[in-house]
Amino acid sequence: MHVCVIVLVKIMSEKCDECKLFMSGHTACAGCPEAIAINNIMKAAGKNTIVVNVTGCAEIISSQYPITSWGVNYIHVAFENAGAVASGVEAALKKLDIKANVIALAGDGGTFDIGLQSLSGMVDRGHNVLYICLDNECYSNTGVQRSSATPYAAWTTTTPTGKKSVGNATFKKPIVEMMVAQGIKYAATSSIAYPKDIQSKVKKALSIKGPKFLLIHCPCPIAWRFDVSKTIEMAKLAVETGMWVMYEVENGKMSINMQPTGKKVDEYLKPQGRFKHLSDKEITIIQKKVDEDWKYKESKL
Repeated sequence: MHVCVIVLVKIMSEKCDECKLFMSGHTACAGCPEAIAINNIMKAAGKNTIVVNVTGCAEIISSQYPITSWGVNYIHVAFENAGAVASGVEAALKKLDIKANVIALAGDGGTFDIGLQSLSGMVDRGHNVLYICLDNECYSNTGVQRSSATPYAAWTTTTPTGKKSVGNATFKKPIVEMMVAQGIKYAATSSIAYPKDIQSKVKKALSIKGPKFLLIHCPCPIAWRFDVSKTIEMAKLAVETGMWVMYEVENGKMSINMQPTGKKVDEYLKPQGRFKHLSDKEITIIQKKVDEDWKYKESKL
């Protein structure tokens, strides 16, 4: 591991003075939010970065052998161990006194569910790693199955809708709050609709020593069933209706970065095929939960 890290850092630093850090030619779907997110992450992180990426959409679209879209050191790892491998990379760099950013990159399946144990371990041990979750609220890459990031009442292939099913029966797992409760140095949310916010939070996180966590909202047109031209529009509606809260917590202190505009949740829900089955009753339940969550967060300011 030590020799590999030295060689990779040296090669990439020599070759990438002028190259893009996430290049065109990847195989992302039209309207893919993850390509937008990654472009902005890498603009902020810079070339002196090692990315540890689990299996998922981001890996599939960018690193199919023998080609790659990455202009930085890149390690593809198993679904469940982004936190563990990033911890090992960071420990090797520390041992060898090499300075480089270490970013663990995973989807919600590899973060909220399968990779939660290794993420928690990374935070518990205090590794100087930025863990970024690209949250498209389901397992998009493997067939649109439910994850614990899937919103209440959403259709997925494993939470079908019908006379006896509203779709997903649970609300989204509060992963940021879980990281904060564990004592992480810095945790934040962002959205692909706001590139400058992503870049600002990545830079801020990388300036802080210790474990950091960033959750980026990534509306998926294929899984969520909306037109591929509407990705940014969906992302903005999530923030404007309060369905997605833009905030950060640094050393336990919360700050909200953007307030909703007063739009109701149905403006966000109705354009998405995954919510086309909702009755007024379910929409009211979702609106109530959004209002309660906002009141709770505002009480923490």
